[in-house]
Amino acid sequence: MPFESPLPAFDVTADFWSLRFVEETAESYAVRKNVPQPLEVSTDRGVMATVYDGGGMGYAATSDTSPGGLRAALDEALAWARATASLGLVDAGSLPRPGARGEYRSPAFDAPRPSRRDLYDLLAAESRAAAIDPRIVDWEAHVDLRVATHRLVTSAGGDVVQRYRFLYAGASATAHANGDTQRRTLAGDRALCQQGAGEILERAGFAGSGRKVAEEALELVLAPNCPSGTMDVLLAPDQMILQIHESIGHPLELDRILGDERNFAGTSFVTPDMFGSYRYGSELLDVTFDPTVAGELASYGWDDDGTPATRVHLIERGILKRPLGGAISQARAGLPGVANSRAASWNRPPIDRMANLNLEPGDASFEAMVASIERGVFMQTNSSWSIDDSRNKFQFGCERARLIEHGRLGAVVKNPCYRGISASFWRSLAMVGDASTRRVLGTPFCGKGEPSQVIRVGHASPACVFRGVDVFGGEA
Repeated sequence: MPFESPLPAFDVTADFWSLRFVEETAESYAVRKNVPQPLEVSTDRGVMATVYDGGGMGYAATSDTSPGGLRAALDEALAWARATASLGLVDAGSLPRPGARGEYRSPAFDAPRPSRRDLYDLLAAESRAAAIDPRIVDWEAHVDLRVATHRLVTSAGGDVVQRYRFLYAGASATAHANGDTQRRTLAGDRALCQQGAGEILERAGFAGSGRKVAEEALELVLAPNCPSGTMDVLLAPDQMILQIHESIGHPLELDRILGDERNFAGTSFVTPDMFGSYRYGSELLDVTFDPTVAGELASYGWDDDGTPATRVHLIERGILKRPLGGAISQARAGLPGVANSRAASWNRPPIDRMANLNLEPGDASFEAMVASIERGVFMQTNSSWSIDDSRNKFQFGCERARLIEHGRLGAVVKNPCYRGISASFWRSLAMVGDASTRRVLGTPFCGKGEPSQVIRVGHASPACVFRGVDVFGGEA
């Protein structure tokens, strides 16, 4: 059954039901060491049925989108709802019955797409530009395209269609010399990812990225290790996004706070009583959940339960205000949340996820932040991460750094790392960069849930200064 077709009338004897259709086509292009890699193309398509009845909730997924297949999925979901009515964590009868109608489209959704030849030519040019020295032992340029249609139909009259167009891009180069190997990327592994078309590559300055990452990889392989000690740290946006993701985003997921991830990806140091009063960071810390930003990776009009997307402060002037909890978790916890009930595909139920989680800009220029540091390090681009089971103690490594001495940027150093505790690290936030330092990035690879779900998350952040951080290098 085409997603655009009117649905047949389903006589389902239940309190509420919904059908969530998902169709996504993916194309992956890459040129590695000047050799075009085989084009990868796939399409995934199916439906998730959800039923509330008698206080219970049931799900059933199917790739059969015929009227018979949809009916069978609804019947199975109804059977599960009735079987679990006395066992659920929440009375499904208390949950919202969304009835929204409307459409969302990614920016430039209908814009002409580049030809496959043009994409391979672009990547080949960047690949050739990276091969600048025999010490460059590996290099690659890649672009991934995704086009998706989601449709949510509900028994309350809801019918929402959301059309997405995604682009991920990257370039990398690996240098080897004197027994050491260093890798440099454009912004991390596919962190350059947004909704839209070719304008994403233009905004990101993708042209010329091949030579840039190769030059910086060579610079790194010959550079000294980052020094160790307690010092100030200036984090670039492409490291800030990982810091936000791991030590703010995941700890604030309400289902995790309620214990759902405890035996898989860990719990959270955040507890329900903290909301409204806990000082998460300094007064400069303002973090928003905002699926309404045009072009950011996880923008949408409604979440996968049909809740309208709105911009909400999670942390305001350093005070923890609200968790990342969708309608079901809000009912369980008795706390207000956000429109973040999201599923990775048609065969997964929605759970609490990040969407666009952004650190709002401040008023400091990059030059002013550097000038404020007597002894410190400017770190760029995440390369490794580790965080404990409560999302509190962490250790992060970056690809590249420059020393800062007496308010001036100095020599490049390699293997820069830092560690801290979420509960105190954000309170050391001393300066937040202005809009000129802000970048809109993200990740297509945020993992969570049982069964596992890998989902797209957007992050926008300026550069930021943290005081008195524990820094160490590769030989520490």
